[in-house]
Amino acid sequence: MANQMRSLVSSCLLLATVSIVLVHIPAQVLSITLKSDIEVLQALKQAIDPVSIVSSSYLHSWDFTFDPCEAAGVFQGILCTFPTDKSANRIMAIDLDPAGYDGFLTPSIGNLTELTSLSISKNNFRGPIPETIANLQRLTRLSLPQNLFTGRIPQGIINLKHLEILDLSQNHLSSKIPAGITTLRSLVQLSLSNNALSGKIPDLSGLWQLNTLDLSSNNLDGIVPVLPINLRKLSLSHNVLSGHISPVSILKRLTALDLSDNRLSGLVRQEVLTLPLVVRINISSNQFTEMEAIPYPGEDLQLHVLDAHANRLRGRLPISLVNIANLSSIDLSHNQFSGRIPSEYGAKLGSSWKSLFLEDNFLIGNLPPQFVNGIAAVRASLAHNCLRCPPNIRFCRGGQRTNSECAGQLDHST
Repeated sequence: MANQMRSLVSSCLLLATVSIVLVHIPAQVLSITLKSDIEVLQALKQAIDPVSIVSSSYLHSWDFTFDPCEAAGVFQGILCTFPTDKSANRIMAIDLDPAGYDGFLTPSIGNLTELTSLSISKNNFRGPIPETIANLQRLTRLSLPQNLFTGRIPQGIINLKHLEILDLSQNHLSSKIPAGITTLRSLVQLSLSNNALSGKIPDLSGLWQLNTLDLSSNNLDGIVPVLPINLRKLSLSHNVLSGHISPVSILKRLTALDLSDNRLSGLVRQEVLTLPLVVRINISSNQFTEMEAIPYPGEDLQLHVLDAHANRLRGRLPISLVNIANLSSIDLSHNQFSGRIPSEYGAKLGSSWKSLFLEDNFLIGNLPPQFVNGIAAVRASLAHNCLRCPPNIRFCRGGQRTNSECAGQLDHST
């Protein structure tokens, strides 16, 4: 009987021990990132040619045996939300490295409805930008530059009302700029440069927070429209824009202006040249015919660089440029200027003016003494004019125009 009791007690103790052990066996670790978000990350990686995912790249670290938001050392390039109400974590940012990923941007990207930033620049993503981008209502940054995207700019982008940065530059997009883009009132940076966009620039004046606008190197035509008044950097270069540039004159906060290589014409107004904060102006390779004189000294102006080469500017060289105190680099070459080089230009050369290009005009006469003396620190060219250049003057290297060319111009100027 005693033996039976001992056996029963032993059995009970064993059962209790097993029960305790079973109670303390941890359950299988479940993902705490939303399953549909994980599926998007998987689809994104699967849409990339595995050969282009090198061992040092962010995508190589995406190991789906771990939770994307919780595991350390994996899933580089993503950020997550961590809700305090014990709901699932969500993907809030994807910022891929420029590793040369070759593939497509999966349409399922539109399922990441908590995403605030998508940046996949400097890779080889190709094909269209998914229309499902329009589902990312919380997006503040969409940065896809330097890829191979083709087709149109998704129309649904105009619904991303929180967007602050939109950069689709250096792709192969070929649509018009969506007219409704002016409703994105949170935009501070808009860059669509180096694509094949066509049509007219839409009315962007409602984008009152925009400080950077780069639409350069496209096929945009029409006139320069009314622009957002708070712009600081404006580039519309390398398009086929025509007409005058007076809309630029109201941009009092502008620091950099590039309108080069278009078909702009007429008068370069002094209001453009005297914008109070502008440091660089490039209006080269257009069809401007006249540069308005600056009527007052410009000691407070910030302009350092003026490039107006390859236009149709004619008449005498603008003496009033010497009144712009900070000006240091001037290029008026390849125009139709005539007459003598002002002595005031000589006084500026080597003091504040470090670069002066006047080649390929119809300038006549002797050089100001400062040009003859040759200032080593100055970059300058006076070639292909009608000047009397002393031998061995380095500024005149390249020779002067022929007598027949100069005689025709002089007859015309008289």
